Amino acid sequence: MAPEPVRTTAPSTGRSVEPSRRQRSDAQRNVVALVEAAKTVFAGSGVDAPAKEITDLAGVGVGTLYRHFPRRSDLIVAVLQHEIDECIDAAEELGTTLSPWDALITWIERFTAFVGTKRGLASALHSGDPAYDDLPQHLLDRLEPALHTLLTRAVHGGYARDDVTAREVLTTIALICQPVRSEQPSFNQRMTEVFIHGLRSDTIRAGAGLPDHAKSG
Repeated sequence: MAPEPVRTTAPSTGRSVEPSRRQRSDAQRNVVALVEAAKTVFAGSGVDAPAKEITDLAGVGVGTLYRHFPRRSDLIVAVLQHEIDECIDAAEELGTTLSPWDALITWIERFTAFVGTKRGLASALHSGDPAYDDLPQHLLDRLEPALHTLLTRAVHGGYARDDVTAREVLTTIALICQPVRSEQPSFNQRMTEVFIHGLRSDTIRAGAGLPDHAKSG
């Protein structure tokens, strides 16, 4: 009988090859903090805001920012993805807590705030950076089903006109929210309100035979 081979065990270093659970947890918290901070900073200072303004608000160092988001486009995409998720979640919540018309216009106002508080975003999206190539289409594809549900509910309730699609609403709001030279942001807000008013069904605009909240909503 041949002798059994001798088994050797490499000396243990006491260190795990994989990052520890705590390290992964800390890294995830840093990513969340950076995305939330960037969302706030972009709304106030635009997407070209200094990196230190973002990291100071997030409570991390600039090195941490660049470790997770090497390019500014990586951070912008992460913020937009995060806000898309929030808009989808909001559509589900509003659809179960508000009347059909109130849910629709509240969601549209939220989407308006999403696309209207990113100064410099339009220039970034048209900068030629490949990171943005699929972003506009991705935004529409993900948000269209959420808005479609709210719009359909409002149409069936007699609150909204039935000849406008969810994609048309999203595209129009995105265009209305584009900065206009020599105009203040209040101009975009007013035009958005005009558009929302145009979404009402003829019956709602006439204010006939509807609940009080529909006449004033």
